[in-house]
Amino acid sequence: MRFRKKPVEIEAIQFKKGMLQEEITKFVTCGCSFPTGAGENVYSMEIETLEGNMNVSDDDWIIKGIKGEFYPCKPDIFEATYEKVEEK
Repeated sequence: MRFRKKPVEIEAIQFKKGMLQEEITKFVTCGCSFPTGAGENVYSMEIETLEGNMNVSDDDWIIKGIKGEFYPCKPDIFEATYEKVEEK
């Protein structure tokens, strides 16, 4: 048997070193943590996922799933799996 993933729209933000914590926490509402003394600019972080806390690296995408869950995704996998949806 073969299956195809159903088309689904997601929300995502790409993590870039030096982003403002406020920009990330506005999107990631499940919980995220930053290294002690990180200040306002973020260079690494962890997010809470259904599988536990996961590290987010530079250029990783943070995806909000269809049930409101969050998880990181490497840039090459994101590019192969998703395409941008034009806003209506």
